[in-house]
Amino acid sequence: MNDMTPTREQREARLEGMGCKRKRVEDIRFTQGKGNYVDDVKLPGMLHGDFVRSPHAHARIKSINTEKALKVPGVLAVLTAETLKTVNLAWMPTLAGDVQMVLADGKVLFQNQEVAFVVATDRYAADDGIGAVEVEYEALPPLIDPFTAMDADAPMLREDLAGKTEGAHGPRKHHNHIFEWTVGDRELTDLAFDKADVTIKEMISYHRTHPSPLETCQCVCSFDKIKGELTIWGTFQAPHVIRTVVALISKIPEHKIHVIAPDIGGGFGNKVGAYPGYICAAVATIVTGKPVKWVEDRMENLTTTSFARDYHMTTEIAATKEGKVTGLRVHVLADHGAFDACADPSKWPAGFMNIVTGSYDFPVAHLAVDGVYTNKAPGGVAYRCSFRVTEAAYCIERGMDILAQKLGMDPAELRLKNFIKAEQFPYHSALGWEYDSGDYHTAMKKGMETIDYAGLRREQAEKREAFKRGETREIMGVGVSFFTEIVGAGPSKNCDILGIAMFDSCEIRLHPTGSGIARVGTKSQGQGHETTWAQIIATEIGIPADDIMVEEGNTDTAPYGLGTYGSRSTPVAGAAIALAARKIRAKAQMIAAYLLEVHEGDLEWDVDGFRVKGLPEKFKSMKDICWAAYNSVPPGMEPGLEAVSYYDPPNMTYPFGAYFCVMDIDVDTGVYKIRRFYALDDCGTRINPMIIEGQVHGGLTEAFAIAMGQEIRYDATGNVLGGSFMDFFIPTAVETPHWETDHTVTPSPHHPIGAKGVGESPNVGGVPAFSNAVNDAFSFLGSTHIQMPHDFWRNWEAAKRLGVTG
Repeated sequence: MNDMTPTREQREARLEGMGCKRKRVEDIRFTQGKGNYVDDVKLPGMLHGDFVRSPHAHARIKSINTEKALKVPGVLAVLTAETLKTVNLAWMPTLAGDVQMVLADGKVLFQNQEVAFVVATDRYAADDGIGAVEVEYEALPPLIDPFTAMDADAPMLREDLAGKTEGAHGPRKHHNHIFEWTVGDRELTDLAFDKADVTIKEMISYHRTHPSPLETCQCVCSFDKIKGELTIWGTFQAPHVIRTVVALISKIPEHKIHVIAPDIGGGFGNKVGAYPGYICAAVATIVTGKPVKWVEDRMENLTTTSFARDYHMTTEIAATKEGKVTGLRVHVLADHGAFDACADPSKWPAGFMNIVTGSYDFPVAHLAVDGVYTNKAPGGVAYRCSFRVTEAAYCIERGMDILAQKLGMDPAELRLKNFIKAEQFPYHSALGWEYDSGDYHTAMKKGMETIDYAGLRREQAEKREAFKRGETREIMGVGVSFFTEIVGAGPSKNCDILGIAMFDSCEIRLHPTGSGIARVGTKSQGQGHETTWAQIIATEIGIPADDIMVEEGNTDTAPYGLGTYGSRSTPVAGAAIALAARKIRAKAQMIAAYLLEVHEGDLEWDVDGFRVKGLPEKFKSMKDICWAAYNSVPPGMEPGLEAVSYYDPPNMTYPFGAYFCVMDIDVDTGVYKIRRFYALDDCGTRINPMIIEGQVHGGLTEAFAIAMGQEIRYDATGNVLGGSFMDFFIPTAVETPHWETDHTVTPSPHHPIGAKGVGESPNVGGVPAFSNAVNDAFSFLGSTHIQMPHDFWRNWEAAKRLGVTG
């Protein structure tokens, strides 16, 4: 062999394919401030729209007077519900089967609800116009506490549903009831509790929070009256779905709607749904004939776009005295706000809450979820999780710690005793899921050994004795969390949006000179798709990742896809990408066989091309084959190298992880210090370890925020108390702990490249690790469960209740 011939390792390194820590190609524009965001879109004659919003949480609208507003210089139009009724757009369907006011129709049902839309020549004129709109309200009793929503004397919130005993998901028990969803075997579960040696029962609340992405929700709508075409630039995590929804609502043919999602500055679920701003901007451009931009401010984003969580979970576990779990019973009261507008593509109204059995081998279980209306902002999004999986993981992980405390067992040992064993996979859970693969014991033991778990427990015991002797005012907690997430929303048997199956797609086109373009139905909000998608293709077809351009977010060019959320990109779109690449490789093999004058079965793949078996010097690289595909294909074969793949997965994927948090808390101030946080993730095949680490860091930072202070709170009259970053905890580099990451690899057996998804796992596993650390710290003082969030004030209050403050 010629000394200049690159080795196999050098050829693989040149590809920068799967497993390579390839630098993010997106960062070239982002770090230079050259990203292209919706607010950067500026069109000739563009107008600006903004909302008049309600100061009340619950009130009847007596009148809306727009006369003064229309006299404000620059104000061109004011839309109200009455305006929208003329085009049948006063209400819009939600993804959860409910309907939602676009602009307040007769009543307002939450503070800052959209009442009127002012269209003006610029944002300043629009703001002046808002101040001139006169709205007369009649205040009504607000309903804020979900536990009183179905009281006999509770006010009726949704008068449009008066007298309706059936909802989208079955019977309604009360005028503020949305649905009841049950799954599992109630009788067998009750029997397990009747026979149990030990049981626990605890109300575990996961408070209301908000994704708060870097960029708020916004859009620009432009209607071409000559062509009858509507173009929308927007912060959309699922552009094709938005196009379909707009077509269904507006009756504009779908082929005349163009949806473009440029760089959207974070999503975390907040940008999945359709908001009134999108509808009003679209109506305004049709009415005025000019482009209309709507950009919400931070307070509007926090108080009116989709919230997350607000699940109140009565959790019961049955077990033997030796600590073997025998049954799980959970009832959830779900606060959905004023409309059931959950961005939930599963076929169940509570998403994937039935993953609440977690990583444990429960023989029987039963889950019941009741959804209710309250005077709060509507929505319900998978804030960096898969549709209620964070709530489920928090529920079971707190429950297991509470059970361990009652049994006098170590919480890690209790988990090891009850894990699903490696030989049980594929595992069928008591609540209906088929877990694809896992090796929980290996992951847990690796984590325990790495952090010297036994040593930490010895240190904790010594500190507790020192505390009792009055030698220290600090208490130490070791938070253990082991989670199984369920991601890859896609199987049509489990998921759809408005009846559209949750597949995803990829189109790959290779050019004669050996480079190519991949268009994908997903939409990155910072996950690094332009980097990792090219790496999958590089490994599959031997073209360097730098020679593959990745495009997303334009419905005119990308094949129909269901977007990015719920950690579905790699499990669903990643598979579509790999399968499209394999179609190309199969055609390339036929071309190579023709060029080398052998049967295609005589060829074998070798990193970046095909060689003849037994004759390694007879070789054609993919670059050679790309050129040949456009000038010398076998007789009867179409020229070119292109492929499209639509992938409907056979199952979800089930990443898992073992997380440990070591925390010290000063009982006299409530101030906590996170001494160590270790996160071991198993996401199957790892495409780009550096991006995985970044995803884990980001998810853990959000988990830290949620567990330790981030909350959307309301007072008794429905005023939002967490409506700005002054009152809503966004961690900076100062507060954020140091993250220690680790991994094991258990590939998914049904995924083409064995990948499972990772972006949301740290938020799923991180929150219970933090909360368990706080609760573990206080447990020896007699506490069983302290509700989140665990900010300094609430830690101090917990110490005060336990009688240990100075």
